[in-house]
Amino acid sequence: MGLFGFIKEEIQVIQERDPAIKSPMEVFLYPAFRVMLSYRRAHRLYENGHFLLARYISQRAARKTGIEIHPGAVIGKGFFIDHGSGVIIGETTIIGDNVTLYQGVTLGGTGKETGKRHPTLCDNVMVSAGAKILGSFTIGENSKIGAGSVVLEEVPPNCTVVGVPGRIVKRGNQKVPRSDMDQIHLPDPVKEDIAALQHENTALYNKIIDLESKIKKLEKENTCK
Repeated sequence: MGLFGFIKEEIQVIQERDPAIKSPMEVFLYPAFRVMLSYRRAHRLYENGHFLLARYISQRAARKTGIEIHPGAVIGKGFFIDHGSGVIIGETTIIGDNVTLYQGVTLGGTGKETGKRHPTLCDNVMVSAGAKILGSFTIGENSKIGAGSVVLEEVPPNCTVVGVPGRIVKRGNQKVPRSDMDQIHLPDPVKEDIAALQHENTALYNKIIDLESKIKKLEKENTCK
């Protein structure tokens, strides 16, 4: 794809997923748009063996935008970073098509691996604000990673992951459409566990009250005799 084709696609993707955009010209002010222009250029240089120049371009873009994308990362079409400050994408990361990242996301390694040491995100994955995905494993297509989650192991397709460490709390075959940007209405397993405990505690409390009432009744009957 040529430069103009890439710019046209980026404008379309950002307008589609960010309701704050009022005109196509605003896209040119977006840090995510600017860093992706630099990334595409740096990635070509990296593939051709110009590693130092590629890193120079990527680090310069990181200083200007707050988004660090290693030029060795492989990123597909329709990639979108919303409010991208603090996003880090490691060297051996592979990102499929129509993936969305929010601010503060890290696609990193554990520091103990060599070779492929960063995650692979399949098509239509959404990673919410502040989430960390660390290690060489795959996040299946159409999956969602909740805000602040720390994911340390593979996630099958069509799943929702929340928590530290990340836990799969929803799994289904229903496809997540490209326009699904809901990072708020995710299951909360801790809240559900607390609610279950409260329900059990209330039931136990009611049983104790019933037993106390029966004991008092028996004591009264014995006294009368």
